[in-house]
Amino acid sequence: MVNGSATMPSTERFVWVGFGLVLVAVIASGIWTLWRAPRGAGPEDLPVLGTVPDFSLIERSGRPVRLADLRGRPWVANFVFTNCAGVCPLLSTHMANLREALGANKLPVRSVSFTVDPTRDTPAVLRAYADRYHADPDGWLFLTGDHDAVYRLIGEGFLLSVAERAPDGTLAPGDLVTHSDRFVLVDGDGRIRAYYRGTDADLIPHLLSDIRKLGGSP
Repeated sequence: MVNGSATMPSTERFVWVGFGLVLVAVIASGIWTLWRAPRGAGPEDLPVLGTVPDFSLIERSGRPVRLADLRGRPWVANFVFTNCAGVCPLLSTHMANLREALGANKLPVRSVSFTVDPTRDTPAVLRAYADRYHADPDGWLFLTGDHDAVYRLIGEGFLLSVAERAPDGTLAPGDLVTHSDRFVLVDGDGRIRAYYRGTDADLIPHLLSDIRKLGGSP
């Protein structure tokens, strides 16, 4: 007598068992691949912290520079002034060292130094300052312009602090402006992706790592 319940042939059972083993192997392989995948390897790992508004300023060469001139590839901004008695020489030294590292790593990224003392820092003054750091005129820009426009760009665009102290006869020119020591990484679409303390010893490796995440390598 034949039992009422169907019995799966041995060949069919073998096929289904083999299929199950393959499926388990595929899932395990996928989990292993995801586990081994490098973290922080894409632009999505850097948040968008803001957007730089359009601006029109003057480079030390005398030519106008707008945000559109910087589009298409990442760039790094910082904020200094030529009479600075405080942190500016260190910030500019770190930017010069960054320029060397970018060249050594073949990363086509510009640097942009904005003066926080645009009334005194004319293009000619910035030109002499840039020469102290052997700044490449194409790769490292120094920008000045209308005082209010520069301060609005720093405060409302880069979301950083800058302020002037009223001269009272006791302050030297190098003490008349207080400003942020931050470096700012901006992507090719003008979006702010990261801030860094410009005095940190590990500033450059952090910047190089994040620039690569934005596709800064050729």
